[in-house]
Amino acid sequence: MNIQQKSSALKRRLAAGDTVLGCFLSLGSSLASELMGNAGYDWALVDLEHGAGGETEALHQMQALSGTPAAAIVRVESNARQRVHRVLDIGAHGIMFPRIDSAEEALAAAAAMHYPPLGVRGVAFSNRACEYGSNFRPYLEESDKALLTIVQIETRAAVENVDAIAGTAGVDVLFIGPSDLSHSYGVLGQFDHPDFCEAIERTVAAAKRYRKSLGILLPKPGDFARYHDLGFRFIASGSDAVLLNNTARALVKSIREMCVPV
Repeated sequence: MNIQQKSSALKRRLAAGDTVLGCFLSLGSSLASELMGNAGYDWALVDLEHGAGGETEALHQMQALSGTPAAAIVRVESNARQRVHRVLDIGAHGIMFPRIDSAEEALAAAAAMHYPPLGVRGVAFSNRACEYGSNFRPYLEESDKALLTIVQIETRAAVENVDAIAGTAGVDVLFIGPSDLSHSYGVLGQFDHPDFCEAIERTVAAAKRYRKSLGILLPKPGDFARYHDLGFRFIASGSDAVLLNNTARALVKSIREMCVPV
């Protein structure tokens, strides 16, 4: 399955209302990416905003994910055209844009995803996405429909402008960043606080109004039913760093508790 086929399959499932489960990759490790991709996730997000790796590590992670069922989504640092083009050219199936606060920023993000006339993406033949020129024409013709554009709603300003953001052509998913969003309202981690819940409700309403998909990084796995019932289908739970950290600490703790002096 080539790059546009894999991204198209994910986008079709999302459009059909399927739940697609993802994880975050923070360690910059191709081995950890391969492990997570083979765990059963539908997509895995290579994090260039907060993760340890850069573009070289992102390439290696995408290569590792190509042998797994998981699609490779990349979170870039901004909606700057050059940042987006580089990771698209090395094979991303979709891009997550952090901190989108206005329709203008959403439009810039969407434009960076598409070749003219729909956008501003530059044409290049000899890259991994188009199989180094062997598959350029099909990639050019299909990428506009295949690639997934995800914008993050994670500030008070984004919520105030969420209808305009949701109404932006080319945006596929409104993705809640719960920690940043709650922090923006001064209630960090209080995911039952009325202000946070109202922000969620406004985002859900805008997504439904403009027929956009909803996504979220679950605060905890047990929150799945709550957000799924609200219509969230692009759902993330777990990251390589957090899972390794929690499991290692739990293992050490359990062993040390058995080391009782005789």
